[in-house]
Amino acid sequence: MAAADSPSAALRRRDLCSRGIRLAGKMRSDVVDLLDTYVERQGLDASASVAVMEGVPAAAAERWDEQTGTQRLLENLAAYRAFRALLAQMLEEQQEQLGEADTALGRALTAILLQVSAFAYHLEELLQLESRGPPSEEEDGPPPAPHLTLFERKLRGLGVLRELAQWAVRSARDLRQLAKPSPNSAPSPAESP
Repeated sequence: MAAADSPSAALRRRDLCSRGIRLAGKMRSDVVDLLDTYVERQGLDASASVAVMEGVPAAAAERWDEQTGTQRLLENLAAYRAFRALLAQMLEEQQEQLGEADTALGRALTAILLQVSAFAYHLEELLQLESRGPPSEEEDGPPPAPHLTLFERKLRGLGVLRELAQWAVRSARDLRQLAKPSPNSAPSPAESP
């Protein structure tokens, strides 16, 4: 029996998945709250349509039900690493734009950035448990900082936060799927010695 399928590993996986689901739920709630603040502080319309922007991971997945647990974890990890870079960029831009005038928005962005970093670390732990170390940071690489107007940066920030909220939902769904007992956790009669 593989180490990843041992009863203690299965218990640890379920525990990590449960904690991850709670973290994703809290993150989504905080991002939704931040979205309201962000829209208000940036002078945007909450119903503004934002086109898909390069470098912002899309939560939608084709053939989601055909993905393995490891594929789900790897996609999640790549997305949260990208969000970490995007949020750091947003925080920097927000500080340049508003300085210390809007500390509430800066604190909220920082709190979300910390949650995203913690969640990425949590996903790395799950990948270790799956007997697969996480890919190095260089493989994901931060998206290049595009040259955008102030309004375009505001819209990109809105898009980043909306997509992050969707990723939190997808992550919880992925972790629920991963927490289910694996059909090959017990050896089949043909594999038994």
